[in-house]
Amino acid sequence: MKRSIRKVLPALLILAGTYQVQAQQAHVNLDWNPQKNDRNLLPFGASVISPEVHDDQTVTFRLKAPDAREVALTGGPMLLALGVKDPVPFKRGDDGIWTLKVGPIKPDIYVYKLIVDGVTVPDPNNTLTGFADQPGWSNLVVHGTGPAYYDAKPVPHGAVTRHIYHSDVLKGEREMYVYTPPGYDPKKKYPVLYLVGGSGELASGWSLDGRANFIMDNLLAEGKAIPMIIAMPNNQVLHRNDPKHTELTFDLFEEELKKHIVPFVGKTYSTRADRKGRALAGLSMGGRHTQFVGFKNLDLFSSFGVLSAGDMDTEKTSAAFLNDPDVNKKVDYLFVGQGTGEVETIGKRAVALREALQKHGVKHQYYVGGDGSHDWGTWRHLLYYQFLPNLWRSSAK
Repeated sequence: MKRSIRKVLPALLILAGTYQVQAQQAHVNLDWNPQKNDRNLLPFGASVISPEVHDDQTVTFRLKAPDAREVALTGGPMLLALGVKDPVPFKRGDDGIWTLKVGPIKPDIYVYKLIVDGVTVPDPNNTLTGFADQPGWSNLVVHGTGPAYYDAKPVPHGAVTRHIYHSDVLKGEREMYVYTPPGYDPKKKYPVLYLVGGSGELASGWSLDGRANFIMDNLLAEGKAIPMIIAMPNNQVLHRNDPKHTELTFDLFEEELKKHIVPFVGKTYSTRADRKGRALAGLSMGGRHTQFVGFKNLDLFSSFGVLSAGDMDTEKTSAAFLNDPDVNKKVDYLFVGQGTGEVETIGKRAVALREALQKHGVKHQYYVGGDGSHDWGTWRHLLYYQFLPNLWRSSAK
């Protein structure tokens, strides 16, 4: 298969110096098959090619480590895709290169790491590495026969802008990424989705790993979504391992959201100023922020997305929301979703939230889908196939 080459439209992304474009052996184009390597070239600075994705969707991992005693492949999303629970061992060659071939694997983007003599590390030869408030990982892109729903396609592209602002609440400089749709017109008023990440994620997560901007571009080009602004703030408001994290995070994020984030977006962009023009959504911890902060502020938001989150004690923690006699008049759209691979584990929180909503007659959409678990494969799927296409439909006037 000959590698396709496309020109990237001018308004595609931002900040060449601080915002890394995702690709494999050369950060040049945003092709849908970045791991394709027809010329058998080593990534710059690497000792071997790893991972190498073949046309039949099998993948070869390599590591040059002649003194290593054991090497294995790990990572929840990777092992789930392979249908195994335990790390998969590599085989050592006489040249000191450890090799593992797996698959075929369904086209998607997967997270993985290597275990080298008991130490878990990212793949040192992979140029696709994660960036978050937690130890790094490696990304594997398994391509199909064409661009996926989360890829950059030859369609009109919106812009993603990085903003730095000062927070009096959190006593420091904060960052926020804001997506504006193709053809953004300051003379028009746009609804705003405030989209937040999970525990350990940063403000850049929804665009770098979640591909939210490309997903939105593609939905708009397909006529499946309403043009909107997507504000992606940093909802990490204190160290993730702070002993008082659960106790403090919700109040701090609520104050930051109301005093800085929403006012900043309103001043900087042409937005709808009414509650029906604002939505709050997030994954994992961000979904809990949506529930515990958003549900308390129905004067500020009218639509919500709780992705891979919830609370086992929803009857108590969201009692005011559940027992509000006018809740169905105040909420335009409430989405609760998770991946098929997490329902029996961390997904029990989403099930508990759904059951509480059902018991109190709160209108909502509940969805389980995709092939992932508690990972970006799930959250990209939920964003594209359910949440964004359904958002603003009841308040589009």
